[in-house]
Amino acid sequence: FARVSEADMRAMYAYFMHGVAPVAEANRDSDIPWPLSMRWPLAFWRGIFAPTPSDFVANPQVDPVLERGRYLVEGLGHCGACHTPRSLTMQEKALSESEGDDYLAGSNAPIDGWVASSLRGENRDGLGTWSEAELAEFLKTGRNDKSVVFGGMSDVVEHSLQYLSDDDITAIARYLKSLPPRGGKQTPAPVEDSVAKDLWKGNDSKTGAALYVDNCAACHRTDGAGYQRAFPSLKGNPVVQTEDATSLIHIVLTGSTTPAVKDAVSNLTMPSFGWRLDDQQVADVVNFIRTSWGNNAPAVSASDVAKVRKETAAHDEKALGNADISKLPGAGSPRARMRSAMMSSAFHCSVYWSMNIACRLLNCGPVTFQWKLCVIR
Repeated sequence: FARVSEADMRAMYAYFMHGVAPVAEANRDSDIPWPLSMRWPLAFWRGIFAPTPSDFVANPQVDPVLERGRYLVEGLGHCGACHTPRSLTMQEKALSESEGDDYLAGSNAPIDGWVASSLRGENRDGLGTWSEAELAEFLKTGRNDKSVVFGGMSDVVEHSLQYLSDDDITAIARYLKSLPPRGGKQTPAPVEDSVAKDLWKGNDSKTGAALYVDNCAACHRTDGAGYQRAFPSLKGNPVVQTEDATSLIHIVLTGSTTPAVKDAVSNLTMPSFGWRLDDQQVADVVNFIRTSWGNNAPAVSASDVAKVRKETAAHDEKALGNADISKLPGAGSPRARMRSAMMSSAFHCSVYWSMNIACRLLNCGPVTFQWKLCVIR
């Protein structure tokens, strides 16, 4: 926030002091062990790494929309706090584009169990294949034709970005789209349909294919294309192709719910599979996704999955799901019963038929895949 203008800083102060109602809540005791609990060393850290506060100065030679986007991204949005890699001493490696292409190149370690992806122009694991309009729609609603928000970014969309003006959303999207790929250009994922053809023929011999068909294909389809603004495409998805697969492993284990926002009011839920798939099975299906339909990403192991599972369970064991609805969060509520239903094979079958009927009515062609429990062709 060192570049936030004086006017915006005063406006935020006025809002916090007069617009937010106080609550009676005791401070939580610190659980940081000594000597890390000592705060005085931070004075030295700040002196070495923190920028000197100063108002943002727009470049008059640059498109005002781009400069507005740069101000929001570098300042009020503080996107780099998650999306820029950090050094061993925990400072961001770059605080702006002028300091190098590490800026917004994606986190180099998980944050709350999720890896923040690159916001630069990489074609495989960045925003290179997204248009400005697609990015603006994603920021505003948490979904677009190519992806759906999840993890920590869900809170950003739900509690912040949905309330921005269209002009500010456009400014952010235009600025992010102006950032070149880190380390040079990446070629887009090639068009590759051999896996989709194999699954259509009932050939699930590739490791992880049968698990994918049984657990994922009802929503994400055997061609990996998903359903626009509902179930994200896995084909060419930047999150699928990141070097660190933590986010993909995490979402398979715990599932996710897309937030309802004012311009997209539906909650869409992916169920958790941590309760029904062991570590090797999760690794197999994740590797299948990361190497199919033109995707190309390093393999993960059962030990990688075990690490994410352990960290997730330590934070919230119920996030991994359970066949017994009495052990789910909010047990007995309609949402818990729905979550349990979504874990069943019948749910996957019903999703298939619903989507197939909808696609036929909308003249977009039938959904095509063979599923072992409903053997559909």
